[in-house]
Amino acid sequence: MRDDLQELVDEVSRVLAAPATLEDAAFTLLAFCAHDDSGADPMDAVRTRSILTRGSTPETRRRFEEFGIASTTRPLRTPADPDAGILTRLVLPVRHEGSTHGYLWLLDGGRIDPDDDADPALAAAMALAARAGRLLAGRPADDLGRLLADALTGRPAAQAQAGRRLADRLAEDGTQVLVALSPSGDLLPGWQLPAAGAVATLVDDGAVAVLVPLPSTTDLRPAGALAAASLRSLPPGSTAGVSAVRRGTGHLAEQWREARGAARVAAAVSRFSPVARWAELGAWRTVTELTGPDAVVLPLLADPVLAGTAETYLDLAGSVVRTADALRIHRQTLYYRLGRICALTGLDLADGDDRLLLHTGLRAARLSGLDRP
Repeated sequence: MRDDLQELVDEVSRVLAAPATLEDAAFTLLAFCAHDDSGADPMDAVRTRSILTRGSTPETRRRFEEFGIASTTRPLRTPADPDAGILTRLVLPVRHEGSTHGYLWLLDGGRIDPDDDADPALAAAMALAARAGRLLAGRPADDLGRLLADALTGRPAAQAQAGRRLADRLAEDGTQVLVALSPSGDLLPGWQLPAAGAVATLVDDGAVAVLVPLPSTTDLRPAGALAAASLRSLPPGSTAGVSAVRRGTGHLAEQWREARGAARVAAAVSRFSPVARWAELGAWRTVTELTGPDAVVLPLLADPVLAGTAETYLDLAGSVVRTADALRIHRQTLYYRLGRICALTGLDLADGDDRLLLHTGLRAARLSGLDRP
């Protein structure tokens, strides 16, 4: 499609004999004609920024939208602003089936009359704008998904730029969460995101990231509903994680880390399965940052009974009575097992640091799958 759009822009520029630029409705640059650096082509700060950064600032967008470009169905002229170094422009709305999908901008020096319905060149340019509208209307829905992927996994500079473009395409300061869908196998043929208004992208390792807008900072129902509906159409055993709530798109990489961590916990800990929320994970949040258990825990993992006993004992704050009841064993049996745990690990369960090391190690082993014999 990009080549088709470039050909359209080149043709519009030829027909109207003026430099042309095509942007989508969010002012993301899609194509532009080559600039004549001999000085014959006019150039201003807005066009320069658009070409260099592949987009425009929110302030630039608001400035031009004040002239009614989003709703016009006809060519429109925007005035020059000498103090800001902005030249006058001819704007051709790029529309299809009643919706504006973008804009063709022409730096014509003010010589073309946008109200001259008898101008054959202008009529031909509007026909080309309509063709561009059909192309943009048929763009794949994953256009935003590619921006989301860049914001999550791209290089730092690309992450920042993608986040800004997402903010421009979505509500700039909207409240949202990231949902991580972790399929237990390949995505089923024909799988689709079961929610309108959300943005999804498939990450390299097979996980699916979904940016979900929220009505408020406390209402996570849209995220929960999306996760539940998605899991019903994913392979059995799939899980989901929901990040903390944020405003805007400035912390998407951090939210992705939270959502992925929550999905891992949901897969490993039955009480959080199948959908885990980062805000409700407690100490498991710290464990998701670990690459694996401390080596001192490894000998214990060879005995699932002792490992399970240690984890239950530590989960219950070292209470012998509650642990024996939970495991349905005699207290003397529990004391024997605790002695074996200390002997295998070299840790003292009466020492707070040793208990913390053992507890986090067992949980890290659970997340890493090392607790499974």
